[in-house]
Amino acid sequence: MYNKRFYYLQNTNMKKQLFKILAKLNKVVLPSYTKQRLDLSKASKLQMAIFGWKLFVTKNALD
Repeated sequence: MYNKRFYYLQNTNMKKQLFKILAKLNKVVLPSYTKQRLDLSKASKLQMAIFGWKLFVTKNALD
């Protein structure tokens, strides 16, 4: 029982670290649409996909 619990905690820590690294990489590589004041109703599908990806990574990095 203890080993499963420890493995779960270790796995979640590794997952969180991975998302934190991805968040830093996203910040450097991907454009910031909020700084560009992009209107989401006029955004292309690619811009929406990038925005959604960044939101997903940020959410998981903060949990």
